[in-house]
Amino acid sequence: MNLADIKKTVYFFRRNGLKKTWYAVRERLDERKEPRYEWIPPTEAELEAQRGHWEEASFSVTFSILTPAYKTAEKYLRELIDSLQQQTYPKWELILADATEDDSVKQVAETIQDARIRYIHLLKNAGIAGNTNQALIYAAGDYVGLLDHDDVLTENALYEMAAQIEQGKKQGCGLQMLYSDEDKCNGDGTIYFDPNKKEDFNLDLLLSNNYVCHFLVMKRELIQKLGFRAEYEGAQDYDLVLRSVAELRKREETIVHIPKVLYHWRCHEASTAENPQSKLYAYEAGRRAIQDFVNEAGWKAEAAYTSHLGFYALQYQGSIFQIRQDVGVIGGSVVQSGRLVGGRMTAEGKVFYEKLPTGYSGYLHRAVLQQEAAAVDIRNIRVREECREIFRRITGIPYGTVQGKDYFDIALLPEDCDLVQLSLAFCAAVREAGYRILYLPVQ
Repeated sequence: MNLADIKKTVYFFRRNGLKKTWYAVRERLDERKEPRYEWIPPTEAELEAQRGHWEEASFSVTFSILTPAYKTAEKYLRELIDSLQQQTYPKWELILADATEDDSVKQVAETIQDARIRYIHLLKNAGIAGNTNQALIYAAGDYVGLLDHDDVLTENALYEMAAQIEQGKKQGCGLQMLYSDEDKCNGDGTIYFDPNKKEDFNLDLLLSNNYVCHFLVMKRELIQKLGFRAEYEGAQDYDLVLRSVAELRKREETIVHIPKVLYHWRCHEASTAENPQSKLYAYEAGRRAIQDFVNEAGWKAEAAYTSHLGFYALQYQGSIFQIRQDVGVIGGSVVQSGRLVGGRMTAEGKVFYEKLPTGYSGYLHRAVLQQEAAAVDIRNIRVREECREIFRRITGIPYGTVQGKDYFDIALLPEDCDLVQLSLAFCAAVREAGYRILYLPVQ
């Protein structure tokens, strides 16, 4: 373990105690036994095909990339601009909003002759949210992308976004928000690690953690309408995404995930990625952003911290079925011999986090986060009253309340019953009826 790991472990221990720290350390060491992550860039043949395809297919979408700069190192600024100039899709503009007191950033920008780069010197440093708002005023593209001043895009980033947007147009769906997978890189940009392989849009997972993060692209009219709120500095992107999701309620099909790493988040000593304790205020801002979403939705719930910084849980003040009319079923984990054997499942029956030891939090802590599910294991569920007839119809046995507790007698099922298929059939019927299914693991 390096010095940064030791610092994180000590801080975790102070917050969570010995038992959780013991499991966290064991899990971290077990993770290091796994094959090392290696980012594999697109081949030159793939990139060349993209350069020819967008014009042949008459892609018309344009992008405004917003980058607030402050005392940005010349090396990082040049690498950021290089990553844009090397894009296989060329219809972009970079709006560089510089709050540096001197002209160090301006001098670098002026050496790069590219009409697509627009340098703006800000009169004062209003923080990331305020500075980004200043850049947003000048955005003219159809979509706006967010790029931090020391990070870089992969060469195919804008092409992948454009291709998805154009496909949406053909299907009659005007996409409003798109996001990709990402990873981290070292200060030199030579080593890649900690890939964030994301899920398709998952409301309750988003209310547990800003898994959307980078690379984020939004329809210009939407982002200009909402803007960034200075009081959520440090979590201004998270706050924006949550407010966008609220704006797009009942239009979740306009939110699209591209399952490719398109963004490299630079991780160095001063960054939040390397030293999460350096910006504790950001985690509090994230919690408040979630609480705002909850309050706006009219839910009686409190956004609370979990054991892991930047990860949250909603604590409902009463029955979740009374508080959230959109939820039809709640599922929990099923454990045997100290390992997870059931719980959240894909629509095909694959168990998420299968065989994970109890006490472990899983990949990016997702095994202990509240999240929406396609299906959950029938052995550990609660069913809202309106869905109990569906349960009886699918399973052949009743679901009711006995002595104030929701209950069904699993022993009434045939001995040769396929519990996985029964779970899938029931959950599919619930989703068909218009309800969400939530996986609520024990915290």
